[in-house]
Amino acid sequence: MRASRALAVTVTAFAAVGLAAPMAAATNGPVNVAVNPQSVHQGGTLKVTAQGCGHGGKVWSNAFPTTSLSAGDGTNYAHARVRNNTTPGHYHLSVKCSDNDRIATHKFTVLAGNGAQGGLGGSMGPNSTEMQVGGGLVAAAAVGGAVFLVRRRRTSHAAF
Repeated sequence: MRASRALAVTVTAFAAVGLAAPMAAATNGPVNVAVNPQSVHQGGTLKVTAQGCGHGGKVWSNAFPTTSLSAGDGTNYAHARVRNNTTPGHYHLSVKCSDNDRIATHKFTVLAGNGAQGGLGGSMGPNSTEMQVGGGLVAAAAVGGAVFLVRRRRTSHAAF
């Protein structure tokens, strides 16, 4: 009977260690750190992704202020806005989980300028030819409307 108790305790101990190992690996610090886009203009936004930070964490660099890393299982992410006055060049960012002291780094590049402001319309205003054509169309519509109103028969006087 003592042998069966010893065996049961041993099996239970191994099961506890076996079940705890994946959880310990999950909070072993940040891994698979990635940056999108790899090159960003001054004032642009980076999306930083990492795995292994179940309780969130933080991301920091000389190019942007410290940003919080999302909590949750699987992939954690943060959005970091590069300062407008950051000197163009190569930078490193650091990722640290809240529940671990390990730090992972990743490289990215800051480009000069502000880049395109997509979604805000065209990049140029109308030129003088386009304005003249538009003005001519408006004038033609006004003249056509006036002629229509003047030539329209009055139905109230036709009955007499």
